[in-house]
Amino acid sequence: MTMTEETAGKPADKHVSWRGQAESAEADRTSAESDDAASIKELRSRSRKLLGSMIRPHKKAIAFLCGILLVQNFTSMATPLLVMFGIDNAIPAIRDRGDYSVLIGIAVAFAVVSVLKYVCVRLYIAQSAKVGNAMLFALRGRVFRKFQDLSVSFHERFTSGRVTARQSSDMESIREMTENGVDDLVLAGLNVVTITVVMLVIDPRLAAVTLLTFPLMILLGRWFNRVSTLAYRRARETVALLIVYFVESMGGVRAVQAYRREERDRELFAGLNTDNRFAQARGHQQNAFMSGGMRGIGHLATVVVLVFGGWQVMQGNTEVGVLAAFLLYMKRFFDPLNELVQFYNVLQSATSALEKISGVLDEEVEVAEPEEPRTIERPRGELRFDDVRFQYREDQVVLPGLDLRIPGGQTVALVGATGAGKTTIAKLVSRFYDPKAGTVSLDGVDLRDLTERDLREHIVMITQENFLFNGTIAENIELGRPGASRERIIEAAEVVGAHEFIDALPDGYDTHVRKRGGRLSAGQRQLVVFARAFLADPRVLILDEATSSLDIPSERLVQRALRTILADRTAIIIAHRLSTVEIADRVLVLEHGRIIEDGHPDELIDHGGEYATLHRQWEDSLV
Repeated sequence: MTMTEETAGKPADKHVSWRGQAESAEADRTSAESDDAASIKELRSRSRKLLGSMIRPHKKAIAFLCGILLVQNFTSMATPLLVMFGIDNAIPAIRDRGDYSVLIGIAVAFAVVSVLKYVCVRLYIAQSAKVGNAMLFALRGRVFRKFQDLSVSFHERFTSGRVTARQSSDMESIREMTENGVDDLVLAGLNVVTITVVMLVIDPRLAAVTLLTFPLMILLGRWFNRVSTLAYRRARETVALLIVYFVESMGGVRAVQAYRREERDRELFAGLNTDNRFAQARGHQQNAFMSGGMRGIGHLATVVVLVFGGWQVMQGNTEVGVLAAFLLYMKRFFDPLNELVQFYNVLQSATSALEKISGVLDEEVEVAEPEEPRTIERPRGELRFDDVRFQYREDQVVLPGLDLRIPGGQTVALVGATGAGKTTIAKLVSRFYDPKAGTVSLDGVDLRDLTERDLREHIVMITQENFLFNGTIAENIELGRPGASRERIIEAAEVVGAHEFIDALPDGYDTHVRKRGGRLSAGQRQLVVFARAFLADPRVLILDEATSSLDIPSERLVQRALRTILADRTAIIIAHRLSTVEIADRVLVLEHGRIIEDGHPDELIDHGGEYATLHRQWEDSLV
């Protein structure tokens, strides 16, 4: 793919592999749904349900705002009537009797109406912004909590870019609707209804001529509703893909630069950007046609009413003031309709955003909290797998039926080829996933019967990602036990061998680690994570390739610390470096989710089986 007329003149190639994978991702269900009538109906129902849940807590405030809009609508309806009375009553009174009282009364009424309108507009803007911000604040919190509650399997499918899109561009669309569009919608609706009634009252014949344009407006509106729904949904999808690719490309910028992928990434981004541009352009073209059509119908109706009304005035069937007021009302009738068209753009964009967000909020929590939780008063740390079956996909069974018992306090190492099921076992013990069949239990209690809080207190998993949060070293260690004293934090660092390098930093434990711990080396980050785990003091500790990022001196230092950390607690160690495995009491060799060897490291080496082969290959690699 190159930046030629392909990207300049039409949407980019739909067969770009990255975009194809992103658009078909199971994580974003709305992207995968078809655009048939049933799907659109379901999406709209879901978004209306979400909007209703946002509005419900603010019903009284919204009712107050509607009252303000009713008063504001009254002020808008009053001014043409005052013009009519001025022309038909005040001017003849001055001309015939020199009586200015009617004109003064109308002027006073104008002043009162103007002041009342100013008060209503000011009060509405202030209160509507308050309600809109409160609704958006609550929705952001709901989405954030939902993303936290959803299982690891969801987040492995749902990219970080899509998470960002839900909390950024989608929220911005909803904010625009709540802050800038609702008053236009309500006022426009009130104006259309009240103006229709007033026009029928002051001159039914002129009103009938105006209403002849309604069929044209209805046909135009139905067309716009049909085509714009698809256009704005596509626009939301394409902007989400842009954000997804941008976040992931910037997140992997080191690899991009290292492998000179800049040009390729620019081409991919340009293709996605072009898709978004064409999606947006299509929506704008439809909006332009709709807005222009409404204005054209309004101008046509005005000309017809002016001609017909002028003829009625000449015939003496209508007063000049009535015709003037009628023409003012017509302007106020068609202008709100154009505002409704503009609001409809905002509404369609917000509706598409609500569909995306409601899709996230409706996601089922695969690893749910128990309805009747159980507790373990004094956990021993015994783990059991009873006929556990698990697969990530239906056609990819990882554990076909695992039976395993790990006594409390035992350190078990899992070894085997990639894909043998080692990390899957660790994830099941951590309850990042639930087994498809069978049970995983701690001290005889099914992990599914433990609350999230209790589970995380008893079981901690350390991976090779060694993730550090933005903050100081002390704050990152303290995550293991929030509220821990500085003395306990330092003690934890000393045990794992991290104190020396931390103390040598300019600010010691108050040194800011920067984004993802970028100020520290990979080995230093891992030591901080070990200190965090030691401070947490779990009954079960899982180390998934936790020493893979350490150099040899650091690994030896950590291995000495591990003997202290793992003492009197159950531990599962996954490591390709067999130097880490040697501290285990027991080694399990896995193959295709089954245990093919089980025993003490020395016994397995003497036995001459698979582990002995792995150990020999590891020793050869050291040479």
